[in-house]
Amino acid sequence: MTLIYDPRTTTRRSSDLSKHSADVFAEAEDHTVQITRRDGEPLVLMSQREADARDALLQFAADLITVTLDDEGTLASRMADRFQWMLALSLGDQAQCAQDLVNAARASFATGQSHLAIAELTSWRETATAIAAGLVVHPVEWLEGPERVERP
Repeated sequence: MTLIYDPRTTTRRSSDLSKHSADVFAEAEDHTVQITRRDGEPLVLMSQREADARDALLQFAADLITVTLDDEGTLASRMADRFQWMLALSLGDQAQCAQDLVNAARASFATGQSHLAIAELTSWRETATAIAAGLVVHPVEWLEGPERVERP
C-alpha cells in the first residue's frame, strides 16, 4: 500500500539496475523508481531528499491528526499548542495560518506533492520567527519624484 501517491514513479527491472545503473540512478534523482524482482517484493529507489520530504509530510500529518482529535478551543488555538511558534503571530494570523496549513496539507496528500505542505509550514514558521525577532513591516515612504544625488 502506498502512503503518498506519486504519479511520476517509473518501474524498472532489477536487471536494468545492474546493466544500466547510471540511468536508473539518474531517474531516481528526479523521481521514485520501483525496481521489480522475480524472486521478491519490488523495491523503491529514491533520493534522500525525497525520502526526507515524505518523512516530514508524514510527521506533519501526524501533528494535524493530533490537533484535530482535540475538541477544546478553535483550530488555530489547538494548532498553536502543537506548533508553538504560532504564538508569535497575531490571533488573526494564527487563524489564517491554521487554515492555510490544513489546505496545503490536503493539497499535498491529494497530489503526492509533499513540498506544498512543507513550503507552507516553513513559510509561516519563518514569518513567525521574523516577527518574534522584531522584524515587523513598516510603511514605506516613497519620494514624490526623482531626486538627484551625488555620485559616491
